[in-house]
Amino acid sequence: MRGRLNLFQATMLRWREMHPYSAVHVVRVERPLDAARLRITIAEHLTELGLTGLELDRSGKRFEYKGGATQTALRVHAGVDTPLEIVRREIERELNTPFARDGQFDPFRFFAVAAGGAFYLGLAYDHFVAGGDSIVVLLHGILARYVGAPTKLPAHPYLRYPPTLGHLFLRYPWAAIRGIGGLVELVQSCRRSVRPRYPGGADPHNAFAYCRMEPAQLAALVGTAKAWAVSVNDLLMAILLQVVGPLAGKRVPAHRRHELAAASIVNLRRDLGLDPITTFGQFLSSLRVSHPLPPGISLEQLARDIAAKTARIKRRKLYLQSLIAIGASGVAWRFLSPAERGTYYARNYPVWCGITMLDIDALWAHAGGNLPPPEYLRAVSTGPLSPMVVAVTTAAGVLHAGISYRTTAFSTANIDKITADIIACVKNLTHEPILSRP
Repeated sequence: MRGRLNLFQATMLRWREMHPYSAVHVVRVERPLDAARLRITIAEHLTELGLTGLELDRSGKRFEYKGGATQTALRVHAGVDTPLEIVRREIERELNTPFARDGQFDPFRFFAVAAGGAFYLGLAYDHFVAGGDSIVVLLHGILARYVGAPTKLPAHPYLRYPPTLGHLFLRYPWAAIRGIGGLVELVQSCRRSVRPRYPGGADPHNAFAYCRMEPAQLAALVGTAKAWAVSVNDLLMAILLQVVGPLAGKRVPAHRRHELAAASIVNLRRDLGLDPITTFGQFLSSLRVSHPLPPGISLEQLARDIAAKTARIKRRKLYLQSLIAIGASGVAWRFLSPAERGTYYARNYPVWCGITMLDIDALWAHAGGNLPPPEYLRAVSTGPLSPMVVAVTTAAGVLHAGISYRTTAFSTANIDKITADIIACVKNLTHEPILSRP
């Protein structure tokens, strides 16, 4: 077979042995829904890009797109008066529907929900095949075909078998060495962190909730992040830890486990020098930060503390450390029972929430043509690593947050409270002093 899976892709295959590990993107199309035309458009675009006939050798960690015609899976819904609620249910359904484990199969499933003179187009995909940026570019091409708009076609040959992440260790050997040396620090941080709890049992079922922040709220978020000299991602991680903190129970500083941890996805495309227009695939790692969250700490101080940690990780490329840890976990995985695998990360790499961000405006413009950035929301399976994942998507001045969560860890009431607290926290930023401190 022509392609080799990288470390993160191989890890996703292990995760999906316990529960589907998928992602879903949904884009609003400002045209009437013509299901027959949409099916043809999807099939033509996938065929032209060579993304049909996928064959996976799971044990050998190899894959190949063999080409040929595709029978595109497309479910169509009338939408009636609540299209977004249908979209939410479809996303939740897809997060819990497996793809084939091995052999030849289609890693893409589509759905469409009519919404008056427009419709929502959803794409669920087996997450090991691609990162979110590749899927944004793929959907841009499908929409451009459907509405008859010009677009920038990928350079040929379209790269579907990119190099594995091992090239990063050769390109940044000192960063890799520092990553190995920093594993002790990572282990110590994990031992100080409170483990997430699953009071509802071991069922890995994912549920999905959604919230939207209007342009004024997003502007407040961005403006505050700039004023505090932190990234929007840092600020959102701080908000998540602050609102999730009460659910972790009482934490005593004198006790060994008294910190809370959050994780964030890191896109390695820039390190690898790969363009999402010309290269399809998944190039991910992650970073992890923990904090004691002492009583009375301000959001600003928490965000600055997190920013200091993430800046050090990025500057020293310590996110390569995560790849090393992932490789090590793959060795340990072989000797664990199914029950032990289900609790492995909660015991050894405790994380209460994860975040993944995508800037649709930038990717949409990079894909070319004159299509304006659309309404766009996403969801990502929680997997065994974190009981909650927030997929943050910004497009056309609006922030969409898709929250997937393990129902055994969080109740619907928990998530409703978390969502309300996040929105309230962002609204309150307009009243925070927007002054940089020396």
